Amino acid sequence: MSFIFCFEPPIEFESTVSTCIPLELSQTQINLKRMSKNETLIYVTCIYTGTGREKPDYLATIDVDPSSSTYSKIIHRLPMPYVGDELHHSGWNACSSCHGDPSAARRYLVLPSLVSGRIYAIDTQKDPRAPTLHKVVEPNDIIGKTGLAYPHTAHCLASGDIMVSCLGDKDGKAEGNGFLLLDSDFNVKGRWEKPGHSPLFGYDFWYQPRHKTMISTSWGAPSAFTTGFNLQHVSDGLYGRHLHVYSWPEGELKQTLDLGNTGLIPLEIRFLHNPDKDSGYVGCALTSNMVRFFKKPDGSWGHEVSISVKPVKVQNWILPEMPGLITDFLISLDDRFLYLANWLHGDIRQYDIQDPTNPKLTGQIWVGGLFRKGSTTVAEAEDGTTYQADVPEVQGHQLRGGPQMIQLSLDGKRLYVTNSLFSAWDRQFYPELVDKGGHMLQIDVDTEKGGLAINPNFFVDFGSEPDGPSLAHEMRYPGGDCTSDIWI
Repeated sequence: MSFIFCFEPPIEFESTVSTCIPLELSQTQINLKRMSKNETLIYVTCIYTGTGREKPDYLATIDVDPSSSTYSKIIHRLPMPYVGDELHHSGWNACSSCHGDPSAARRYLVLPSLVSGRIYAIDTQKDPRAPTLHKVVEPNDIIGKTGLAYPHTAHCLASGDIMVSCLGDKDGKAEGNGFLLLDSDFNVKGRWEKPGHSPLFGYDFWYQPRHKTMISTSWGAPSAFTTGFNLQHVSDGLYGRHLHVYSWPEGELKQTLDLGNTGLIPLEIRFLHNPDKDSGYVGCALTSNMVRFFKKPDGSWGHEVSISVKPVKVQNWILPEMPGLITDFLISLDDRFLYLANWLHGDIRQYDIQDPTNPKLTGQIWVGGLFRKGSTTVAEAEDGTTYQADVPEVQGHQLRGGPQMIQLSLDGKRLYVTNSLFSAWDRQFYPELVDKGGHMLQIDVDTEKGGLAINPNFFVDFGSEPDGPSLAHEMRYPGGDCTSDIWI
């Protein structure tokens, strides 16, 4: 049994066509180490929207090559042409799912704007260190042809098309959500799902072609989450708790999985990278559970709580208990480790998932959070004593906010982390983050025994930007990564 891993050649190569090498499953981990070259650049979406600074959001290029004189520095900023976008997640015009097409090139980074509805295509081929704007897909064009708004996740398809999940209609109603299709020239083609097969809520999605399945998740109604988080909105039914199972690539909604009260607000979703595997995980933010989904013998899909982050009793906070709020997670390319970020608690965790049904905690590190030492909020242990998390400084900088987006190096040894979730929620839970700006860290990963440690030589401070403090969100390598690429 074998499958295909596809990576871009190093950027000094002229070719931009993915290099695809068949890997025997028993040799996956060994071959990944042979193939994986250390990343030298990383792109980060940076946000001014919602901060009170009337500046356009931008894409930052960070030098992550330790041998470089500009290591851990922002070496380029590409501002968008409009103000008020709220850049959020990103994707590629081509990735490993296009390995059968010799003309496919991972050239354009796709940047959906969650609030304005614009989608930017950024050319990273001309100069990977200084990307340029290639095209803007205007929201009026998208709305006029599809009725969709609030674009979020972008994935490339083997056909050359680009699929983008959209979380609502122009009025922010969740029932207006669906999946936008762009062609390879970023023209609006229409909607992917069949008419009448749109879920109630949308957010992230992942497809697994060998099982002819796509599964999507459900955040909430844009009219609710764009104003900040209100617990009453959960009771009012404005947030999701379902997974939606589609036939791939036909777009027929085949099954809806109700995760119940243990799966409130399911956000990021990842299948295991091995395309033969018929299972994966979804992070449920509000209940702070990792739910494993899997195909059952009868061909339908089931689910179970796999990891549970217990809420912490707290004093001097808005609620008597604080959820971890799992806002991002990922799976290493060899399917050995799962990493998750608890944005409110402030810790990053590493789990061994070689047995996917029985994850084992192998590493944990505190890089922020609401009950850190020095804050007004304190945690309460079972015996009634109180405590706070010990969060270190990095290069003399106090760490702000909590860990949010994470990205792993191809060899699995470096985990990058930023701390902005969404500007309205940042201002609500971490106002200091909006005032002083975000930052980016690098976590060293022990891939042999497990374990996490902050790299003291790496710190990117978005609080000292030329146009004022900005918020840093998602990260991408020029050569693809474990959250952008799907193998077929």
